[in-house]
Amino acid sequence: MATDVQPSDNQQNHFFKEDPWRIFRIMAEFVESFEVMSRIGPAVSVFGSARMKRSDPYYQAAVELARQLARHGFAVITGGGPGIMEAANKGAALARGRSVGLNIELPREQKGNRYANVPLHFHYFFARKVCFVKYSCGFVFMPGGFGTLDEFAEISTLVQTERIPRFPLILFGRPFWRGLLDWMRRQMLGRQFISPEDLDLFLVTDSVEEAVEAILAYREEKGVPRRASKAFA
Repeated sequence: MATDVQPSDNQQNHFFKEDPWRIFRIMAEFVESFEVMSRIGPAVSVFGSARMKRSDPYYQAAVELARQLARHGFAVITGGGPGIMEAANKGAALARGRSVGLNIELPREQKGNRYANVPLHFHYFFARKVCFVKYSCGFVFMPGGFGTLDEFAEISTLVQTERIPRFPLILFGRPFWRGLLDWMRRQMLGRQFISPEDLDLFLVTDSVEEAVEAILAYREEKGVPRRASKAFA
């Protein structure tokens, strides 16, 4: 049974005073970010914990991973903050590659790192997410928290539902991801919430070389351009 719900005066005032300006702010974030990101060339996004210490082996692995990707002509995209994001931006910068930081304004924790030579700043998470997905041809998920799991779940869903191509999805760190993968097999696959082939959408590895090779193989198979445009040279 349909109901005729009328907005209150406060709700109407909120819309007329705030929502149109919010729409313009969202549009501005998309316009600015699309203009910059459209010129960086083929890229790989690296996700992981902002709280990862510099002494952690995963931090060092992220540096080396990004360094190798940059040497092979890929831009490296991160969330622009500390931890794994800093590590990946550092590796790309050390190889004199495009080191992109999509920083988000947060009340705590997030602060831009100094290694991103293509920095962008966002107020909205969803606008930032679009840039990760729209401009990447590979995704690496290092150990992390809710944000990393959010990106993993969303990008896996986009690949599973064929909204984006079957880009390489790499879960780096077998010990970290093992428990989640076991749960997915028992609960999600066991109850037929996913198909067996859905668990083949991603590569699980502890090897920087294996991760890089998977991305290079995809580039060769799909004919992805080998370097960024001269606009950033």
